[in-house]
Amino acid sequence: MARTLRLEIVTPETKAYSEDVELVVLPGMDGELGVYPQHVPLLTTLKPGELRVFKDGRETSLAVGEGFAEITSDAISVLTDMALESTAIDENAAEAAVERAKAAMKGDLGSEEVAAVQASLQKALAQLHVKRRHRH
Repeated sequence: MARTLRLEIVTPETKAYSEDVELVVLPGMDGELGVYPQHVPLLTTLKPGELRVFKDGRETSLAVGEGFAEITSDAISVLTDMALESTAIDENAAEAAVERAKAAMKGDLGSEEVAAVQASLQKALAQLHVKRRHRH
């Protein structure tokens, strides 16, 4: 039985992650989803949050945005609009994005604008969560 699975995380800009890993915990729409090797095939949507990767006894966290994950018995392909490791997150910029989104929500917005502002807010909050959880 395989002890690892291939994790590929792709954003519109880059391939953010590509490694053989032991466990991945995804932020699914219905809660966290843990994926080990030999998982049943599955296609699921992701919400902005923390994606955790376990490899060689170490845990790595990434802030991810909305997206999709395709899971097979030996691989996970994640397509998302954002994937940042904690070291790449600018906490001040994320805090500023939260404040901008909160201010925009007080304005007179149409439904599409509200959805866009809420998506920005969720991504900024995901970045802050990952950055603050992994401070040294």
